[in-house]
Amino acid sequence: MPFGLPTPLELLGVPRNIANPLAPVEDAVGQAAKKVVKKVTASTTAKQGAKPTPKTPTVEDKREVNKPEKIEPAKSPEKSTENKASFRGKKRDKVNLRYPNKDIHKDTDYLEITILKYQPAGFTPQDKIIEQGVRRASDKTNGKKEILGTIKLPIPQNIKDLNATGWGEDSLNSAAAYAAAATGGIMFKEGGFIGNIIDSIKQTGSDIKTVAQDSTVQKGIQSQFTSATANLLGANTTASGLLSRAEGVILNPNKELLFNGVSLRDFSFAFDLAPRDSTEAKEIKQIIRVLKINMSPVTGDVRDSSGNITGKGLFLRSPNVFQLRYMTGPNEHGFLNKFKLMALTNISVNYTGSGTYMTYNDGDKTPVHMQMMLNFKELDPVYAEDYDGVGGVGY
Repeated sequence: MPFGLPTPLELLGVPRNIANPLAPVEDAVGQAAKKVVKKVTASTTAKQGAKPTPKTPTVEDKREVNKPEKIEPAKSPEKSTENKASFRGKKRDKVNLRYPNKDIHKDTDYLEITILKYQPAGFTPQDKIIEQGVRRASDKTNGKKEILGTIKLPIPQNIKDLNATGWGEDSLNSAAAYAAAATGGIMFKEGGFIGNIIDSIKQTGSDIKTVAQDSTVQKGIQSQFTSATANLLGANTTASGLLSRAEGVILNPNKELLFNGVSLRDFSFAFDLAPRDSTEAKEIKQIIRVLKINMSPVTGDVRDSSGNITGKGLFLRSPNVFQLRYMTGPNEHGFLNKFKLMALTNISVNYTGSGTYMTYNDGDKTPVHMQMMLNFKELDPVYAEDYDGVGGVGY
């Protein structure tokens, strides 16, 4: 129909909606039809069997018929997650965020981030330390989980894990080994502490008398005293250095690579966030906000028995912690690595992911492309017994 001529809908009182072509026109048609039927019914006679005599419309009636019908926009039945973040110290609804906004099927792979309230470990009772060991924060949190929310994100590119164990070089020359053996004899031999010291001195004198017949050994013993004296006078030398200068030899260090500790794993994830509609724009904003809030410490107030604040910001409470899982549908991924409880140590968001500033023309001016980098670190090291009952490649 040519633009400017009244449409059949406009003859029924439905205004032409040019700004929003997706407006619920069917509802407006129904409302206008009901109004016309109502007016016709009101203008007929109520006598049974009499022919209805239509009432001549007045000016007011004409204005009422031609009055444009107000069309209310359709409201989404879903609750908005706006301002529903899990703020520490405030009672908030649990969040359940997801990007992208599409259905998760039984074969859909994704990364699930569960936010847990941090629970301090406390101390093991003194009489139970040997039996139970030292408490750890992850043990406490795993035993009593308070879930604050869940975030589902696509599995990022370039995922990897790195397991490391602490090993380091260690040396033990003959003199140090002799001293260690002598100390062990003093501490653990029967006969009393003082008696063991006397026996150790006698044994040491006998051993030195036996080996001191060699000239190199004699110079090695002399170098110990010489280096100590030289250092008192401002030198910076060692017995091995003096012996090497004098004889061209050093005490055998018996160097060996020995286990010296454990290490904590860290993980980095990069996500491309490009909202396709207003729903995804709100979800992305809330995901970034919730992660920032729960990785941040909270200032603690001291209150009296009446609840009045007597000390403002004297303490800092620990941030919340996170449990990560690679998922396939409702189940854990069958191959990829597992995670222990982790802390979010860094979050970096680039709001110009395409290298230029561009935003949508919505109320918040949402950037069209963002990049989010998350750095996590596990609270506990990985031990061999942790692999019991864990599938896939384990940790």
